Amino acid sequence: MREVIFIKRNKDKWTQYEQVLQKKIPLNPADLTTIYLDLTDDLSYAKSYYPNSQLTIYLNELASLAHRRIYKTKKESGNAIKRFYGHDFPLFFYSYRPYLLGSFLIFLLFVLIGWFSVEQNADFTRWLLGDAYVDMTLDNIQKGDPMAIYKQANEVDMFLGITINNIKVAIYTFVMGILFGIGTLYYLMHNALMLGAFQNFFFQKDLGWASVRSIWLHGTIEISVIIVAGAAGFILASGLLIPGTYTRIEAFRQKARAGLKVMISTIPFFIIAGFLEGFITRHTEMPDWLAITIIFSSLSLIVYYYIILPAKLHRKNQSA
Repeated sequence: MREVIFIKRNKDKWTQYEQVLQKKIPLNPADLTTIYLDLTDDLSYAKSYYPNSQLTIYLNELASLAHRRIYKTKKESGNAIKRFYGHDFPLFFYSYRPYLLGSFLIFLLFVLIGWFSVEQNADFTRWLLGDAYVDMTLDNIQKGDPMAIYKQANEVDMFLGITINNIKVAIYTFVMGILFGIGTLYYLMHNALMLGAFQNFFFQKDLGWASVRSIWLHGTIEISVIIVAGAAGFILASGLLIPGTYTRIEAFRQKARAGLKVMISTIPFFIIAGFLEGFITRHTEMPDWLAITIIFSSLSLIVYYYIILPAKLHRKNQSA
């Protein structure tokens, strides 16, 4: 892009940023961060294509001013981690909710495909999950404890193992977005097919409620954040597929940062899911009302954090 065109497209925006930053107009940290990231993206582009231009010097000074405002605000705002999870991330995530919806619909589609595949061919479960796993589950059913798999390891070992494994799966789901989203699609498909097949397997054994009750105690959060990781993977892919006015590499860098933020948001939820699977799911004797309460509380937490809170903060920010 010619420098004159680049300036023409962004001049009004830069002027507005300059006025806001120099006049020290009060801004919340999320808005300051957005301004800073936008300026650094433009600065990176200018450094790449107009390294000796006065524009590059101007943008560098403007980005430095934004940087100083951010860190001054952070010192005044107290706990940065608390603010990130409680305010900055949900507000940032508002514009990325369509990616979450897309990830959810893809996951749901393959859950249904997994379910109906078992309806058409009972051996599909063995093909997908493996003979050893299916045989072990059948043996547990015969022994009268179909969910014994959740009791094999001690609580702490299971909590740590499950949490680490789930985080690894989420990271793979995100990072494989670099394959233009195909890798992310594969991981969502694989996990969704297993869930659909596994659930139908138990329903065919007249153990539907027992499986739903046990699996979704921890699975409500675990599966939800895998879907969130899928959204992060598609955000990453969008930088390659839809670069907009930026070069593909610059668009990729922006979306990689955005996707990484989404991934960081999932860490507490994976810890909660690991705790539930390691310490709670094994108690199959718990009353139904308690299991249902845990499941719906988990679902409410996810829906509130990734859907309701971003919309609430966005409305508040728009009216401020």
